[in-house]
Amino acid sequence: MTSFHWGLHAWAIYGMTALVIANFGFRRGCPSLIGAPLKHVFGTNRVTGTVGWLSDLAAIVAIAIGVAGSVAMGVFQLEGGVARLLGIEDRGQWLALVIFACMGAAFILPLLVDLGKGMALLSNTAMLLAVALMVYVLLAGPTSYIMSGIMSGIVGCLGDYAAGVIPHGFRTFTFADMRVEGWFRDWTLNYMAWWLAWGPFVGVFVARISRGRTIREFGLGVMFVPTLFSIFWFGVFGNVGFYAILRTDLPVLEVVETDLNETIFFLLDQLPVPALTTLAVVPAAFLFIVTSVVSAAFVLGMFSTGGDPNPAVRIKLIWGVLPASFPGRHPEPE
Repeated sequence: MTSFHWGLHAWAIYGMTALVIANFGFRRGCPSLIGAPLKHVFGTNRVTGTVGWLSDLAAIVAIAIGVAGSVAMGVFQLEGGVARLLGIEDRGQWLALVIFACMGAAFILPLLVDLGKGMALLSNTAMLLAVALMVYVLLAGPTSYIMSGIMSGIVGCLGDYAAGVIPHGFRTFTFADMRVEGWFRDWTLNYMAWWLAWGPFVGVFVARISRGRTIREFGLGVMFVPTLFSIFWFGVFGNVGFYAILRTDLPVLEVVETDLNETIFFLLDQLPVPALTTLAVVPAAFLFIVTSVVSAAFVLGMFSTGGDPNPAVRIKLIWGVLPASFPGRHPEPE
């Protein structure tokens, strides 16, 4: 199901949105707005104008809520890593607030410079750290077990998932056991709703950075490359967790139930030089959150200014700082 949640179904949402926006924006001269294709196809009148405006408004709300939720979850994970690095025992709410404030400051500089320059530096650094960490865990952990799991994931994606891609997309488990139905509601539908909420944001952003690509290049870059990377990413870190649960007596499940955000750091503690790996996780997670907010601020700036391809810096700054202005409540362990 990981391939289903993070595979072609998920990235197709981004790809379809981006392709429509790119076609109408770059080939037909429409503004980069969710409602623009509707007005272009059916003409501008009271009905299409109202529906288009509501579509753009819904996209702004969905993006703002989705980004704010992601920032909150990322901050709580960063909180655990920072506390480990600094040896903080009683962190309380103040540490999360400090991290929120640091993020708010970190959003400012990339929003002041050209989108390509700022995003390229941040995203390349984050990806370099993430790939280095993944390779390290693969080599320092149970390599044979991890590779076997990755191959199973690839075979499952190419075989089971590819063969049942259409039934998977329409399966709702209406008459299944309540536990299966509950899992489907809490996980699968939650994931799909999350992808849909981020669809306008990522779709417009991907369309912007993909200008000049062919449809074939676009499809491979948006749908298949991220899916393949997801298989390796979840294959490495997921199988490290499975190995710890199934082949050792480490209390991984207890850690998950107590504090989900601590799980990655607990598993890294079982590998050599845990301080170094934790030091890599914290800036990587920080940069991924920053790049998400910076790109979201750019898209929200476009949507809130009628599709302006280069929104004013002050508009981007407003949208960039807002997610750090409303810190979420720290999750308490059950």
